[in-house]
Amino acid sequence: MAGKLKGKFAPSEIKKHVLTAISYLLPLIVASGLLIAIGNLTGGVNIASIDELDAMTVPSALTTLGVMGMGLIPAFIGGYIAYSVADRPGIAPGFLMGMIASFLNSGFLGGLIGGLLVGYIALVIETYLKVPKWAQALMPMMIVPLLSSALGGLIMFFVLGTPITMLTGALTNFITGLDQSQKALYGFIIGWIGCLDYGGAISKVPNLICDGLMADGIYGPEGIKVLAAMVPPIGVTLGWLLSKAIKKPIFKYSEEENIKVAFPMGICMISEGVIPIAMNDLIRTVICTSIGCGVCGAISFSAGVESMVPSGGVFVIPAMTNPLMAVVALLVGSCVTAVLLVLIKKRLTPEQVDDLGMAEDDTEEEIDLSGFSLS
Repeated sequence: MAGKLKGKFAPSEIKKHVLTAISYLLPLIVASGLLIAIGNLTGGVNIASIDELDAMTVPSALTTLGVMGMGLIPAFIGGYIAYSVADRPGIAPGFLMGMIASFLNSGFLGGLIGGLLVGYIALVIETYLKVPKWAQALMPMMIVPLLSSALGGLIMFFVLGTPITMLTGALTNFITGLDQSQKALYGFIIGWIGCLDYGGAISKVPNLICDGLMADGIYGPEGIKVLAAMVPPIGVTLGWLLSKAIKKPIFKYSEEENIKVAFPMGICMISEGVIPIAMNDLIRTVICTSIGCGVCGAISFSAGVESMVPSGGVFVIPAMTNPLMAVVALLVGSCVTAVLLVLIKKRLTPEQVDDLGMAEDDTEEEIDLSGFSLS
């Protein structure tokens, strides 16, 4: 296996497969979460069985459809991880592993592990199983899906299923059993880590955990993810305005132009607009923004703010539970970032500020007419 599949089992490859699956999963989560939020806001309830169909209303239909979509999360994550690993032959086995995860109540984590497992089984079979020429056309359509589904299913049912279910249950019980002070602490940690690199590799770890917990019906961490992602750009913008108000220049003209772009991106939950600003004073900026994100997360989690929608920025705040406290958490975290930026960033000289040559010269150039004569 070390020959043909060299490098396929590297951590970077596994990370790539997980991120690919999440990119396919996010539209399902967003659509389902919004359906649930709209349905709940208009008085809808989930209709759990066909016996209750007479009670179906339009809001209840939206809520019910959203709940159905959330129920597909383990299958989606399993199917598309396996697809990323083994291409088309991995899709069906991956979806089946996700259905096993749903059956075992192991949720997002079960779908993720099952998808990786069956994807690599399918890849090994496809790489090393030799069949006659007449059967080669059946490999991607029948042989690989059948064998990998059977092997992966047996491993999930009899080997991995119970430990994954126990781990998922323990994590769920831990999160739901936190008291207010513990929620504040863990909310700070989730918010702090989630903003360290503005949507980069480090941020994706807690964000993935938040998405997984949301798939298992725990929506508080998802609220932290949505709100904290907006703190760096909003906080930097407020810091810029505050520095103007107290006449302490801390941003160059080029950074000010970037802030004008970062702010609208930020309210849509896109943190990456802060990166060009942060790179000019990385340590101080990261300290200020990550502390602000942590404060936002602490307030949000301890106040019971929950989000059933994983993205959308300020536009999904009305659909959150306790939206008023969501706004408070966002504003307080952003203000903390702004104040810290003004306090710890160095005052810039006019020459440092004017890195684009935008300062106007008030003196007019005199025109020398002494060389002209009339003949």
